[in-house]
Amino acid sequence: MPPSAVSSKQAPSALPRHVAVIMDGNGRWAARRALPRPAGHRMGVKAVKQTVEGCAKRGVEVLTLFAFSSENWQRPREEVSMLMGRFLEALDNEVDDLHKNNIRLRFIGRLEQLSTALRDRIQAAETLTAHNTRMTLVIAIAYGGRWDISVAARELARRCVSGELRVDDIDEASLSGCVALAGLPDPDLFIRTGGEQRISNFLLWNLAYTELYFCDTLWPDFGDEELGAALDYFAGRQRRFGLAPGQVESR
Repeated sequence: MPPSAVSSKQAPSALPRHVAVIMDGNGRWAARRALPRPAGHRMGVKAVKQTVEGCAKRGVEVLTLFAFSSENWQRPREEVSMLMGRFLEALDNEVDDLHKNNIRLRFIGRLEQLSTALRDRIQAAETLTAHNTRMTLVIAIAYGGRWDISVAARELARRCVSGELRVDDIDEASLSGCVALAGLPDPDLFIRTGGEQRISNFLLWNLAYTELYFCDTLWPDFGDEELGAALDYFAGRQRRFGLAPGQVESR
Protein backbone atom coordinates (compact mmCIF):
# COMPACT_ATOMS: atom_id res chain seq x y z
CA MET A 1 0.00 0.00 0.00
CA PRO A 2 2.30 2.78 -1.16
CA PRO A 3 1.36 6.28 -0.07
CA SER A 4 -0.35 8.43 -2.67
CA ALA A 5 -1.63 11.96 -2.97
CA VAL A 6 -4.80 12.99 -1.15
CA SER A 7 -7.65 13.19 -3.64
CA SER A 8 -10.67 13.59 -1.36
CA LYS A 9 -12.66 16.80 -0.96
CA GLN A 10 -12.07 16.95 2.78
CA ALA A 11 -9.62 19.31 4.38
CA PRO A 12 -7.65 17.56 7.13
CA SER A 13 -9.51 19.47 9.85
CA ALA A 14 -12.85 18.09 8.62
CA LEU A 15 -11.72 14.48 8.81
CA PRO A 16 -12.58 12.09 11.63
CA ARG A 17 -9.65 11.12 13.80
CA HIS A 18 -10.98 7.57 14.17
CA VAL A 19 -13.07 5.57 11.69
CA ALA A 20 -14.68 2.24 12.67
CA VAL A 21 -16.05 -0.13 10.02
CA ILE A 22 -18.29 -3.20 9.94
CA MET A 23 -17.35 -4.89 6.67
CA ASP A 24 -20.62 -6.54 5.65
CA GLY A 25 -21.60 -8.25 2.41
CA ASN A 26 -18.83 -10.62 1.34
CA GLY A 27 -21.14 -13.64 1.20
CA ARG A 28 -23.92 -11.82 -0.65
CA TRP A 29 -21.41 -10.40 -3.11
CA ALA A 30 -20.33 -13.94 -3.98
CA ALA A 31 -23.88 -15.32 -4.07
CA ARG A 32 -25.03 -12.66 -6.55
CA ARG A 33 -22.28 -13.84 -8.87
CA ALA A 34 -22.95 -17.55 -8.33
CA LEU A 35 -19.51 -17.85 -6.71
CA PRO A 36 -18.54 -19.74 -3.55
CA ARG A 37 -18.41 -17.66 -0.35
CA PRO A 38 -14.59 -17.75 -0.18
CA ALA A 39 -14.52 -15.71 -3.40
CA GLY A 40 -16.35 -12.92 -1.58
CA HIS A 41 -13.90 -13.01 1.29
CA ARG A 42 -10.95 -12.86 -1.12
CA MET A 43 -12.40 -9.74 -2.72
CA GLY A 44 -13.11 -8.37 0.74
CA VAL A 45 -9.38 -8.43 1.48
CA LYS A 46 -8.83 -6.13 -1.51
CA ALA A 47 -11.41 -3.72 -0.09
CA VAL A 48 -9.56 -3.77 3.24
CA LYS A 49 -6.31 -2.78 1.55
CA GLN A 50 -8.03 0.07 -0.33
CA THR A 51 -9.68 1.35 2.85
CA VAL A 52 -6.45 1.23 4.85
CA GLU A 53 -4.61 3.09 2.11
CA GLY A 54 -7.46 5.60 1.68
CA CYS A 55 -7.61 6.43 5.38
CA ALA A 56 -3.83 6.64 5.74
CA LYS A 57 -3.33 8.95 2.78
CA ARG A 58 -6.06 11.31 4.05
CA GLY A 59 -4.57 11.54 7.52
CA VAL A 60 -7.05 9.50 9.58
CA GLU A 61 -5.30 8.61 12.85
CA VAL A 62 -7.07 5.35 13.70
CA LEU A 63 -8.99 2.81 11.61
CA THR A 64 -10.79 -0.03 13.39
CA LEU A 65 -12.12 -2.95 11.32
CA PHE A 66 -14.59 -5.54 12.66
CA ALA A 67 -13.04 -8.66 11.16
CA PHE A 68 -14.69 -11.44 13.18
CA SER A 69 -17.31 -11.11 15.89
CA SER A 70 -17.82 -13.35 18.90
CA GLU A 71 -21.08 -14.46 17.25
CA ASN A 72 -19.23 -15.54 14.10
CA TRP A 73 -18.02 -18.67 15.91
CA GLN A 74 -21.54 -20.01 15.30
CA ARG A 75 -21.02 -20.02 11.53
CA PRO A 76 -20.39 -23.35 9.78
CA ARG A 77 -17.08 -24.90 10.85
CA GLU A 78 -15.76 -24.91 7.29
CA GLU A 79 -16.38 -21.17 6.90
CA VAL A 80 -14.77 -20.34 10.26
CA SER A 81 -11.73 -22.43 9.30
CA MET A 82 -11.53 -20.64 5.95
CA LEU A 83 -11.75 -17.22 7.62
CA MET A 84 -9.00 -18.06 10.08
CA GLY A 85 -6.86 -19.19 7.17
CA ARG A 86 -7.51 -15.86 5.47
CA PHE A 87 -6.36 -14.01 8.59
CA LEU A 88 -3.14 -15.99 8.67
CA GLU A 89 -2.58 -15.38 4.98
CA ALA A 90 -3.28 -11.66 5.31
CA LEU A 91 -0.86 -11.31 8.21
CA ASP A 92 1.86 -13.13 6.30
CA ASN A 93 1.29 -11.08 3.14
CA GLU A 94 0.53 -7.59 4.44
CA VAL A 95 2.39 -6.94 7.69
CA ASP A 96 5.70 -6.01 6.08
CA ASP A 97 3.93 -3.59 3.72
CA LEU A 98 2.04 -1.99 6.61
CA HIS A 99 5.29 -1.64 8.53
CA LYS A 100 7.05 0.00 5.58
CA ASN A 101 4.21 2.53 5.44
CA ASN A 102 4.59 3.36 9.15
CA ILE A 103 1.22 1.84 10.16
CA ARG A 104 0.84 0.33 13.60
CA LEU A 105 -1.22 -2.86 14.03
CA ARG A 106 -3.26 -3.55 17.14
CA PHE A 107 -5.65 -6.47 17.73
CA ILE A 108 -8.58 -6.52 20.15
CA GLY A 109 -10.93 -9.33 21.16
CA ARG A 110 -10.83 -12.73 22.85
CA LEU A 111 -7.52 -13.63 21.28
CA GLU A 112 -7.16 -16.66 23.56
CA GLN A 113 -9.86 -18.34 21.44
CA LEU A 114 -7.63 -18.24 18.37
CA SER A 115 -5.18 -20.90 17.27
CA THR A 116 -1.63 -20.78 18.58
CA ALA A 117 -0.33 -20.10 15.07
CA LEU A 118 -2.62 -17.10 14.63
CA ARG A 119 -1.83 -15.70 18.10
CA ASP A 120 1.88 -15.99 17.37
CA ARG A 121 1.47 -14.07 14.08
CA ILE A 122 -0.60 -11.41 15.85
CA GLN A 123 2.01 -10.92 18.56
CA ALA A 124 4.79 -10.71 15.97
CA ALA A 125 2.84 -8.15 13.91
CA GLU A 126 2.11 -5.97 16.94
CA THR A 127 5.73 -6.11 18.05
CA LEU A 128 7.09 -5.28 14.59
CA THR A 129 4.81 -2.26 14.12
CA ALA A 130 4.63 -1.05 17.75
CA HIS A 131 6.53 2.20 17.16
CA ASN A 132 4.89 3.21 13.87
CA THR A 133 3.12 6.56 13.94
CA ARG A 134 1.38 7.28 10.63
CA MET A 135 -1.88 5.49 11.51
CA THR A 136 -3.07 2.81 13.93
CA LEU A 137 -4.97 -0.06 12.33
CA VAL A 138 -7.06 -1.92 14.90
CA ILE A 139 -8.40 -5.37 13.97
CA ALA A 140 -11.31 -6.61 16.10
CA ILE A 141 -11.28 -10.40 15.98
CA ALA A 142 -13.38 -12.72 18.17
CA TYR A 143 -14.67 -9.42 19.58
CA GLY A 144 -18.01 -8.48 21.13
CA GLY A 145 -19.02 -5.16 22.67
CA ARG A 146 -20.79 -6.69 25.66
CA TRP A 147 -17.78 -8.92 26.32
CA ASP A 148 -15.55 -5.83 26.19
CA ILE A 149 -17.61 -3.99 28.82
CA SER A 150 -17.82 -7.07 31.06
CA VAL A 151 -14.03 -7.48 30.96
CA ALA A 152 -13.62 -3.83 31.92
CA ALA A 153 -16.10 -4.24 34.78
CA ARG A 154 -14.23 -7.30 36.08
CA GLU A 155 -10.95 -5.38 36.00
CA LEU A 156 -12.45 -2.52 38.01
CA ALA A 157 -13.92 -5.03 40.48
CA ARG A 158 -10.50 -6.67 40.84
CA ARG A 159 -8.91 -3.29 41.59
CA CYS A 160 -11.54 -2.59 44.24
CA VAL A 161 -11.01 -5.96 45.90
CA SER A 162 -7.23 -5.43 45.92
CA GLY A 163 -7.60 -1.94 47.39
CA GLU A 164 -6.19 -0.17 44.34
CA LEU A 165 -9.51 1.59 43.73
CA ARG A 166 -12.48 2.70 45.79
CA VAL A 167 -15.96 1.84 44.56
CA ASP A 168 -16.95 5.50 44.76
CA ASP A 169 -14.08 6.39 42.42
CA ILE A 170 -15.44 4.31 39.54
CA ASP A 171 -16.57 6.64 36.76
CA GLU A 172 -16.73 6.80 32.96
CA ALA A 173 -13.05 7.64 32.70
CA SER A 174 -11.96 4.64 34.76
CA LEU A 175 -14.12 2.26 32.72
CA SER A 176 -12.90 3.82 29.46
CA GLY A 177 -9.37 3.05 30.58
CA CYS A 178 -10.19 -0.65 30.80
CA VAL A 179 -12.03 -1.32 27.52
CA ALA A 180 -10.22 -2.75 24.50
CA LEU A 181 -9.67 0.63 22.80
CA ALA A 182 -8.14 2.24 25.90
CA GLY A 183 -5.57 4.84 24.94
CA LEU A 184 -7.18 5.61 21.58
CA PRO A 185 -9.77 8.26 20.74
CA ASP A 186 -13.35 7.04 20.42
CA PRO A 187 -14.52 6.61 16.82
CA ASP A 188 -15.86 9.79 15.23
CA LEU A 189 -17.35 7.95 12.26
CA PHE A 190 -18.87 4.45 12.08
CA ILE A 191 -19.38 2.89 8.64
CA ARG A 192 -21.41 -0.23 7.92
CA THR A 193 -21.66 -1.60 4.40
CA GLY A 194 -24.15 -4.09 2.99
CA GLY A 195 -27.45 -2.36 3.76
CA GLU A 196 -27.96 -3.43 7.37
CA GLN A 197 -28.49 -0.63 9.88
CA ARG A 198 -27.31 -2.16 13.14
CA ILE A 199 -24.26 -1.80 15.38
CA SER A 200 -24.22 -5.59 15.95
CA ASN A 201 -22.44 -5.63 19.32
CA PHE A 202 -19.48 -3.61 18.03
CA LEU A 203 -17.67 -1.12 20.30
CA LEU A 204 -20.81 -0.50 22.36
CA TRP A 205 -19.00 1.68 24.91
CA ASN A 206 -17.01 3.69 22.38
CA LEU A 207 -19.77 4.48 19.87
CA ALA A 208 -21.85 6.59 22.26
CA TYR A 209 -21.39 9.84 20.30
CA THR A 210 -20.22 8.49 16.95
CA GLU A 211 -21.72 9.58 13.63
CA LEU A 212 -23.33 6.53 12.00
CA TYR A 213 -23.06 5.97 8.24
CA PHE A 214 -24.85 3.07 6.53
CA CYS A 215 -24.61 2.25 2.83
CA ASP A 216 -25.98 -0.48 0.57
CA THR A 217 -22.61 -1.15 -1.08
CA LEU A 218 -21.41 -4.68 -0.40
CA TRP A 219 -17.98 -4.74 1.20
CA PRO A 220 -16.00 -6.12 -1.79
CA ASP A 221 -17.29 -3.15 -3.84
CA PHE A 222 -16.37 -0.56 -1.19
CA GLY A 223 -13.53 1.40 -2.76
CA ASP A 224 -11.93 4.81 -2.44
CA GLU A 225 -14.95 6.61 -3.92
CA GLU A 226 -17.29 5.04 -1.36
CA LEU A 227 -14.87 5.89 1.45
CA GLY A 228 -14.76 9.48 0.21
CA ALA A 229 -18.57 9.63 0.28
CA ALA A 230 -18.61 8.47 3.90
CA LEU A 231 -16.03 11.09 4.87
CA ASP A 232 -18.01 13.78 3.00
CA TYR A 233 -21.06 12.72 5.01
CA PHE A 234 -19.08 13.18 8.23
CA ALA A 235 -17.91 16.65 7.18
CA GLY A 236 -21.48 17.57 6.21
CA ARG A 237 -22.85 16.44 9.55
CA GLN A 238 -20.39 18.72 11.32
CA ARG A 239 -21.66 21.64 9.24
CA ARG A 240 -25.29 20.82 10.04
CA PHE A 241 -24.61 21.57 13.68
CA GLY A 242 -23.25 24.99 12.76
CA LEU A 243 -19.69 24.07 13.66
CA ALA A 244 -16.53 24.88 11.80
CA PRO A 245 -14.74 21.87 10.29
CA GLY A 246 -12.82 20.04 12.98
CA GLN A 247 -14.94 21.34 15.87
CA VAL A 248 -16.65 18.75 18.06
CA GLU A 249 -20.34 18.85 18.86
CA SER A 250 -21.09 19.68 22.46
CA ARG A 251 -21.97 16.52 24.34
